[in-house]
Amino acid sequence: MDRRDRRVLVGRVVGVHGVRGGVKVESFTEPRGRIFDYQPWIVRQLGAERVARGRPLVRDQRIAAMIDGVEDRDAAAALLGAEICVRRAQLPAPAPGEYYWADLEGLAVVNLDGVPLGTVESLFATGANDVMVVRQGERERLVPFVRGSHVRRVDLEGGRILVDWDPDF
Repeated sequence: MDRRDRRVLVGRVVGVHGVRGGVKVESFTEPRGRIFDYQPWIVRQLGAERVARGRPLVRDQRIAAMIDGVEDRDAAAALLGAEICVRRAQLPAPAPGEYYWADLEGLAVVNLDGVPLGTVESLFATGANDVMVVRQGERERLVPFVRGSHVRRVDLEGGRILVDWDPDF
């Protein structure tokens, strides 16, 4: 699949809002309300996908939305846990030296000695820095995504990340 067609998780349905089909949304965008800027949404649940548009209901501490085709509370409740995704191409280009996690997932990770460490399975935030989960068969490595000290070069076109990392860690 072309990287631009990859699905990027931007939120999740976490509750119902009212009786007319509104849903409470946990947004992973910054700021949280920006989730409405990326339309259409791909609502994914139990392996099925449907394209929908969301429109804001409330913009305070919680985000609530109406999703096309969801007309009542029961239909909204059926969406609990559904993922809200967008195509990677819908997101703006990152600033130079910045990357979307979705762009890093699947890249090969190689250390300075040319030793393959695996591929980026996922990333997570720790507060101090992001961490790459690098999988090589059954082995999993957690490599801090710290540019300069651990991450030396990201080559999106070449599909590879060069890291300063001991293969025994």
